[in-house]
Amino acid sequence: MPRQIILADDPEIACSLLPLTFTRPVSELLLGLSTLRSKWERLLPGDYSYITADYLRELYPNAEPASDTLVIASHIVASRRLADTVALLLPGEALTKGERTIAYCGRPERFIPYPGEVTSIEYAYDLFIHNAEEIRNDFELLTETEVSRPLSKTCTVIGTSARIFLDEGARAEGVTFNTEHGPIYVGPGAEIMEGSCLRGPVAILDHSTVNMLTRIYGATTIGRHCKVGGEINNIVMHDYTNKAHDGFLGNAVIGSWCNLGAGCVASNLKNDYTEIKLWHYPTRRFRRTGLQFCGLIMGDHSKAGINTMFNTATTVGVGVNIHGTGFPRNFVGSFSEGGATMGYSEVPLSKFFAIARRVMARRQVELTPEMERLFTTLHALTDINR
Repeated sequence: MPRQIILADDPEIACSLLPLTFTRPVSELLLGLSTLRSKWERLLPGDYSYITADYLRELYPNAEPASDTLVIASHIVASRRLADTVALLLPGEALTKGERTIAYCGRPERFIPYPGEVTSIEYAYDLFIHNAEEIRNDFELLTETEVSRPLSKTCTVIGTSARIFLDEGARAEGVTFNTEHGPIYVGPGAEIMEGSCLRGPVAILDHSTVNMLTRIYGATTIGRHCKVGGEINNIVMHDYTNKAHDGFLGNAVIGSWCNLGAGCVASNLKNDYTEIKLWHYPTRRFRRTGLQFCGLIMGDHSKAGINTMFNTATTVGVGVNIHGTGFPRNFVGSFSEGGATMGYSEVPLSKFFAIARRVMARRQVELTPEMERLFTTLHALTDINR
């Protein structure tokens, strides 16, 4: 039988990763070519489950650890060396890095320091910070066992074509690929339209579309079933999200089922070049990040109308609809509707569900009763969402 492996959320870190983790366990965050969970599954096969927030358990079932169960901190990014070390843990042993526990087996009694480097995701911006490294790592693992489909002669390659991987059914015609700074992956059924320029490291995942004349700088990951256009620089976009038209988006993390309208622009650098502060849910205040570049952080099912202009380091919660003139404030709580000039009002749950059903039906995806119960719980958490 496969070994039981649990990816366990640290509640404090999960809270620091809001609004992205309102709707998913930490291990379902996207980084590089896959989610954090998928990276562990590839390097350490087993029967995986979660320890996560109570209201997420219906969609992401929790498991009770047994004496030989491996429990891995979900915010830790898998690497080959780390996975091999975790696999050797015996009942009663725990692997640590500094004061943090990476993984343990059974009831931890003996603590083993890990000597190597460990990458962890503790804030939303860690996803775009570490994305270049993880695209390269995932690309290397992929090309050890898989072979790319041939590249069309209509494409231009700057660098080496050996760092371009077209998966089954991927299409790219009249595209400029620059691999001098990192690899480029195009997933199954994805299409990159003519005139687009991609500068690695870049990952375009399954069945996504890059519209004509799009400019994508590394390190960028576009999730499954997305549509993108305009100018994009160092972003992580989760599945089923659209930014299909002109407008700049940089140093950003966008959730699933979001839409950024035509001409939507998000600043990633303050005019005075000072350190960026970003909304921090646990303390309910803006927290220093040590970063000079940070753009938009947006939760699932949020939208921005045409020509919306986001200030540097804006955080938008779940189920938000922003429209109208002017800059929205730097933090917009979940289930809100409005803009800078008109203010914001609460989005009733019935209205949220009606919009979500229409949006998801366009991609032949159903808003299930389990999802409705999740969002019903979230909607009630007004003290957290706003």
